[in-house]
This record gives sequence, C-alpha cells and structure tokens, in this order.
Amino acid sequence: MRALPADGLTLEPQTAAHAEAMFAVLSDPAIYEYENEPPASLAWLRERFARLESRRSADGSQRWLNWVIRLPDSQLAGYVQATVYPDGHAAVAYELARAYWGRGIARRAVEAMIAELAAHYRVRTLTAVLKRENRRSLRLLERLGFALVSSESHAERNVDPSEVLMQRVVAPG
Repeated sequence: MRALPADGLTLEPQTAAHAEAMFAVLSDPAIYEYENEPPASLAWLRERFARLESRRSADGSQRWLNWVIRLPDSQLAGYVQATVYPDGHAAVAYELARAYWGRGIARRAVEAMIAELAAHYRVRTLTAVLKRENRRSLRLLERLGFALVSSESHAERNVDPSEVLMQRVVAPG
C-alpha cells in the first residue's frame, strides 16, 4: 500500500499509530445513526488497527486495504477501506466525522481509492452495502457511479432487508 493524493487530501495507509487520532474521529455519535457503534476503547482500536496492518485475511485470500483521510491542516477526518477478493471484486466502505460531512471529502477520498483499486489491484467491480435510511451515503454512492442491484442479487448475497447493495463496474486502470 502507498499514500494516495486525493484532490487536496492525502490517504495514508492506516496503522496502529493512527489509533489515537482516529479514536476521537470515530467517537462521533453521529456516525452511528444507522449502524455499528463507536470503538470500545483506544486500546481496542489500537489492537484492531495493528491486526489490519497485515493487509490480508488469515487465509491470504483477501486484501484488506485501509487508509485514513488526512486533511491539508494535518487533521484526520475518517477513513476509506476496501476488501479485495481474488475475482476482481472489492467491497468498499468509508466513515467521516460529522464535522466533515457535506464538504466533498468523502467523494474525493473514495474516488482516489477507486482509482487505486482499478490501477494497482485489478479491481473491476465494486460493491457497497448500506442501510436503506442512509440517504447521505446513498447519494454519495450514486454520484460515484454506483447503482442499486436487483432484488435477486440481494437475496443471493444475503443482504439484510434493512440494507441495500450497490455496485459499480470500473474500467481497467
């Protein structure tokens, strides 16, 4: 993994050293309106980030790519991540603290990640799963070229009825 420029932002490969700054970012309760929960503790987050530094699943079949989003003022705003599968598919996700919503940061960070996935990891199909009520993420993914998949695909992939699955095909990098 490498650091990525992202239109005024920098995506840095996430490490355990980012845990303290990211604990503050990820403790924003607004992030969890639709799902998940804040990290249990700084120690828990540091351990999680340390495990993710392997960049691979235990069996080696998946690449785990995690970047923190660094702003021009050196603050961290959130993260983007991708799980890359051997078949050229990647599941993507992102989180930003509420203070950074509506400023184009998520769009720029996810665009940079997508370009990297296509150019250097041979990813051709991207998916994202989100809660149906999360209109902000739905609009972002639509602006990034993702589209809702069929209800049959939802069933095949065991997507919870409260969630939607979106997909985007990317051109070779």
